[in-house]
Amino acid sequence: MKTASERIQRRLKKDRQMTVISMRIPEDVIEDLKEIAPSLGFSGYQPLIRAYIGQGLRKDQTRMENSQVQILTESLRKHGIADQVISAAIADAQLKSA
Repeated sequence: MKTASERIQRRLKKDRQMTVISMRIPEDVIEDLKEIAPSLGFSGYQPLIRAYIGQGLRKDQTRMENSQVQILTESLRKHGIADQVISAAIADAQLKSA
């Protein structure tokens, strides 16, 4: 995982590469987004969706910054364990705890 500082630096770049995705969203939700977007200063509903996703993502990343998993991950990296191995172990542990 990247540090908070690295993520902030990346997000401050104006020329970040974008990718196209396709999502199924209920029509009434899209209509509500279209209605509220201008009143919040957005040019359309898609920038508003990106803002909502960004807010939720930052919240979760902040919460995870000091989590035990993050602390363990950093320790394992310092001991030379590859990110792929760490990710697989975390996924395996989450499956077993579910």
